[in-house]
Amino acid sequence: MKVSELNKGIIIPNNFNRDNIVWINIKDAPFAISGIYYDDEFNQYVRMPHSVSSTVSEGVKYLSKESSGGRVRFKTTSKFLGFHAKLSGGSFASFDMFCKIPGSQYFDKYTYCNTFAPLSSVKDSITEGYMTDGCLEDFCINFPSKNVFDVFIGLDADSEVFEPTPYRVQKPIVFYGSSITQGAGSSKPGNTYEAIISKHLDAEYTNLGFGGNAMGEQEMAKYIAGLDMSAFVLDYDHNSPDAQHLWNTHLDFYRTVRNAHPDLPIIILTAPNTMPWYDWYQSRRDAIYNTYKTAIEEGDKNVYYIDGSSFFGDVDRDLCTVDTCHPTDLGYWRMALKIEETLAPILADAE
Repeated sequence: MKVSELNKGIIIPNNFNRDNIVWINIKDAPFAISGIYYDDEFNQYVRMPHSVSSTVSEGVKYLSKESSGGRVRFKTTSKFLGFHAKLSGGSFASFDMFCKIPGSQYFDKYTYCNTFAPLSSVKDSITEGYMTDGCLEDFCINFPSKNVFDVFIGLDADSEVFEPTPYRVQKPIVFYGSSITQGAGSSKPGNTYEAIISKHLDAEYTNLGFGGNAMGEQEMAKYIAGLDMSAFVLDYDHNSPDAQHLWNTHLDFYRTVRNAHPDLPIIILTAPNTMPWYDWYQSRRDAIYNTYKTAIEEGDKNVYYIDGSSFFGDVDRDLCTVDTCHPTDLGYWRMALKIEETLAPILADAE
C-alpha cells in the first residue's frame, strides 16, 4: 500500500529536517494493534472494556486504561520512521521498537532497535525519528504502562506500508496477575516476561496485570473465561492480602476459566521471590498448589504448575529484583525462560 495514498492531512511538528513525511494514525489500516484497543468513549487505548473493569474494582477500572502489553506492528519500505505519541505525563515512560531484518540471522525474530521516550518527565508527548535500511522490514512498537491517547507513525511518502507478518501463535496467551505481570521494575516495555516470551515463541499475548489490584475476583475470571486464547497464565499471588484469600478465591478462579475452556492449557504460577523460605510465602504457595493438585485429581490433563521460587535460579538471585518483589530486567528474563520451558512444547504445534 502506497504511503502517499494514506495521507489524511495530519500535521505533526517536523523536527527532523526531512520533507515528504506522511503521518498516519495507527488506528488506520494496515497497522495491526495487539493487546489493547482504542476506546472512543475515553479517546484512548485500553486493555479491557470499561463495562467490565468497572464491575471488578476501582483499581482495575483505573489501571485497565494503562496500555501495558500493547503493541502496534506493521511492515514498511520507508527509509525513515517517525513516531509521535500523546500520553499521560508526570513520570518517565518509553515505547520501544523491535524489527525483523530481511537477509540477516535475525530475520525470524524481533530484534531491539530503538526507544522513543520524552526528554522530560513532565512532557505528555513524544516526537522522534529513526532511520531504517529501506528494505521491507517488520516493526513492532511496545507501549508503556501509561495512558496513551494517540499514536502516529511518519513514513516517507514514496514508500510502502503493509500488514505485519502474522504471529506464529495467533491466538493470544493471556496473562493475569499483579504489578509483576503488568511490568513494574522493567526498564522498558519490551523487557517484561510476557514480551520476552512473545518474542521467543512468536506469539500474540494479552497483559492483564493490575498493580496492587489483582485479587482473583470472579468478575475478572468470567471476563477472561470469555476470551479466545491459546493458553492462560494465572499469576496473582503477590496481590492477595494473605494466604486465606488465596484459599478462598484461587481454585474458583481456575474453575471458572476451565469450565469455559475444557482443553485450554492453564499454567499456574506462585510469586517470584528471592526469599522463598519465609513462612508467609510457603503458606501462600500451599494454597496455590492446592488448586493444581485438585485440578489433577479432577482429571485435568492440561494444567501446569511452576513454583515461583525456581524463577531466579541459584546464582545472583539478589540481582533479579528491585525490592525482593518486582523483577529487574534480569529477573524478567529468567522468569520468561522458566515459563517458556512449559509453554514452548504446548504451543509448538500452534498455528
